[in-house]
Amino acid sequence: MCHALIIEDEPFIALHVADLVEEAGAKSVELAGSESGAIRAASHRKPDIILCDVNLLEGNGPAAVRAIRERHGMIPVIFVTANVEGLEDSYEDASVVAKPFAGEHLIAEFNRLLRSNSVSA
Repeated sequence: MCHALIIEDEPFIALHVADLVEEAGAKSVELAGSESGAIRAASHRKPDIILCDVNLLEGNGPAAVRAIRERHGMIPVIFVTANVEGLEDSYEDASVVAKPFAGEHLIAEFNRLLRSNSVSA
């Protein structure tokens, strides 16, 4: 059973990403629109995968991912962002889907990352 955490401050994009990962087989999805909200959400339920924007209105995505991974270990991450340059070299293990994106591309990357990390949707 795959639980996805989506860190995105644009509500329509967050809901679109949630619909796509549910279509891909995620059993549960939680949305967080800020760095602190994402950390709080992960402390309530550890995600199996994180889909994350880089720039947020409150905080930033990579900092949220770093804090979540420090607490819960290496969780697979897909950065869904228009700001690819904002990623640090420390996220070489993460996937990146550039905005704007095609839904089938995000679904394919989601499934590839789950398979490569032995997480079942």
